[in-house]
Amino acid sequence: MAEETQKPAEEVIAAAPLDTTSKDAPPAQVEEVTEPAAAAVEEVAEEAEKPAAAAAEDAAAEEKKISQSVSFKEESNVVADLPEPQKKALDDLKQLIQDALNKHELSAPPPPKAPSPSTEAKKDEVAAAATEEKVEEEEEKKTEEEKKPDEEEKKEEVVEEEKKPAEEEKKAEAEGEATTSGEEKNVVEAVTEVVVEAGEKTVEAIKETIVSVVAVGEEEEGKEAPPEIPSEPEEVSIWGIPLLADERSDVVLLKFLRARDFKVKDAFTMIKNTVRWRKEFGIDALVDEDLGSEWDKVVFTQGHDKLGHAVCYNVFGEFEDKELYQKTFSDDEKRQKFIKWRIQVLEKSVRKLDFSPTPTAISTIVQVNDLKNSPGLGKWELRQATNQALQLLQDNYPEFVAKQVFINVPWWYLAFSRMISPFLTQRTKSKFVFAGPSKSAETLFKYIAPELVPVQYGGLSREGEQEFTTADPVTEVTIKPATKHAVELPVSEKGHLAWELRVVGWDVNYGAEFVPGAEDGYTVIVQKNRKIGPADETVISNSFKVGEAGKVVLTIDNQTSKKKKLLYRSKTTPISD
Repeated sequence: MAEETQKPAEEVIAAAPLDTTSKDAPPAQVEEVTEPAAAAVEEVAEEAEKPAAAAAEDAAAEEKKISQSVSFKEESNVVADLPEPQKKALDDLKQLIQDALNKHELSAPPPPKAPSPSTEAKKDEVAAAATEEKVEEEEEKKTEEEKKPDEEEKKEEVVEEEKKPAEEEKKAEAEGEATTSGEEKNVVEAVTEVVVEAGEKTVEAIKETIVSVVAVGEEEEGKEAPPEIPSEPEEVSIWGIPLLADERSDVVLLKFLRARDFKVKDAFTMIKNTVRWRKEFGIDALVDEDLGSEWDKVVFTQGHDKLGHAVCYNVFGEFEDKELYQKTFSDDEKRQKFIKWRIQVLEKSVRKLDFSPTPTAISTIVQVNDLKNSPGLGKWELRQATNQALQLLQDNYPEFVAKQVFINVPWWYLAFSRMISPFLTQRTKSKFVFAGPSKSAETLFKYIAPELVPVQYGGLSREGEQEFTTADPVTEVTIKPATKHAVELPVSEKGHLAWELRVVGWDVNYGAEFVPGAEDGYTVIVQKNRKIGPADETVISNSFKVGEAGKVVLTIDNQTSKKKKLLYRSKTTPISD
């Protein structure tokens, strides 16, 4: 396949979910990097890696963490195969979820936020103002009492003389009442004393007393009877799988645990947020909603890789179409519709995956990201919608990507990815593969069989009815520079021989002829030799009716200084006499 030395490059932040728990990691695979771009960022990347490495060493010394893969390999979803720390983390998470289900707290909305400091300050200001008013009123009363004329004293003397007999008669009663209400008098005296000295007290002290009393009063009034907890546990599903009520639930929980480095509390918080988001976003109803077909060429799923993962293609260059761009990003309503459509596509794909906890089950996908003609950074509407969709996918669809393959990658993209590489984990970076325009097809063939690769990416998979289907295997051959290669298709009986072939990038001479098995037979020219340029044809399909045993010879003459990738396949249909 590829003979060039692989050169390091890393993931761009906006491309996939990240995990920054570890910094040191092997480089992602790259099939083609422009040397000036790599050199331009070499020093930046090396300097950024030094503090990152030091931080990783310190973190490892402080806390023992569950180890991560050096080069990415999908972990087992069979509980029996998990290391003991991971088993314990899974059990602890299941217990937290069971408790939340029993209390109906998993999908419940988050508690209301505590009042902000500004609100508390306003309450304090109101209380202080009320206190100051009361103090002023008490001082006014005191002043009025002190300024009473002597007339009051005279009146009191007259009243006292008139009431002397009455007072003597009620003296006994007064003494009795004084005895029984001694505590009350003490209280009154204390209160009077406070009133007298109120003017000398600081506003702050009185303010604290009033605020505390008000707070206690509000607390007592705001008390409500605790809600009754239903006897039956709550039923919650994610991606169509009931949590803790299905054996596939373990695989779901392991995705959240791996996304949070097996930190149980963090994984539990992530699950709660995902459940609430799915409820608020109406995911179950969204799956059946008709959002149109105008973006079917932007994101589509086609075929599978050599390990059985479904392959999803993201074609950003489709937004070069100005009409489609306007229909998608011209206003917020249209952007939100596109985001809903993107989530709908992923949700449907996820629900088709196999979450069974068995060694052969596949619950991840491969993503191919085509950056050819993708809109630049100036398209802020596209960038805004993409970032929003990416954030939602990161938060609510963890650990679903087995491999991220970037094709038709421009040099500046690789340069930027190298600059941010120190901030990515080894597990994240090991999932990524980058390929420049001339190596894109060859890179895809490493992971996906050519018969399953769409024709626009160098493969033989085409829409509509064709002579061959994805079930017909393809043979790959590398033709060296300045050499001629011959493909022989033997025929042992009468029949109809059909074949199709493709040279990635073409720029070669091609011809075909039939050579009979008999020595006295005549060679038949099926296709005259002709030069085929890169833009002439994608796939050549041909056939020949064979009346005797022999062979069809296909000749590909590569006179260029570059090696070429040849793909071909054939089949024979017998003809009855």
